[in-house]
Amino acid sequence: MNSVILRTAASFLLPLLIMFSVFILLRGHYLPGGGFVGGLVAAVGFVLHMFANGLDETRRLLMIHPGYLLPCGLSLALLSGFTPVLITGEPFMTGVWLDDPVPVIGSIGTALFFDLGVYLVVVGVSLTILFTISEEVK
Repeated sequence: MNSVILRTAASFLLPLLIMFSVFILLRGHYLPGGGFVGGLVAAVGFVLHMFANGLDETRRLLMIHPGYLLPCGLSLALLSGFTPVLITGEPFMTGVWLDDPVPVIGSIGTALFFDLGVYLVVVGVSLTILFTISEEVK
C-alpha cells in the first residue's frame, strides 16, 4: 500500500500507541489493563506501521526479531513468581511490594514485573505471527 496519508498517520500514531500501551501496562495492577492488553496495543501500533511502511521498514525499526521477546518475557514472569520464594520464603506468586511508592508508577512489586513479562510475551508472539504471515503473502 502506498498511501501518504496512512504513512503520515502511522508515524504519529506509533509513538502514541506505544505510550498508551505503557500506560495500560502500569495501571494494570490497580485498575483494568495490564500486560496482556498493553502488549496488544503495542503490537497494533507496529502492525499499523507495517501496513503503512512495509515489513522491512518495521523490522528495521524494531532492531531485533520479536521472537527474542518471548524468552525474555517468560523469564521475567517466572522470576517474578519465584522472587517471594527466594526472598521471604512465601509461596510461589505471592505479591511482594516495596515499602515506598515511586512517583508516576506507584507501588513497585512482583505483580508489575509479572505484567511486564506478559507484555513482552504478547508483543513477541503477536508480531512474530503477523510478520510470518506477512512474509508468506509476499
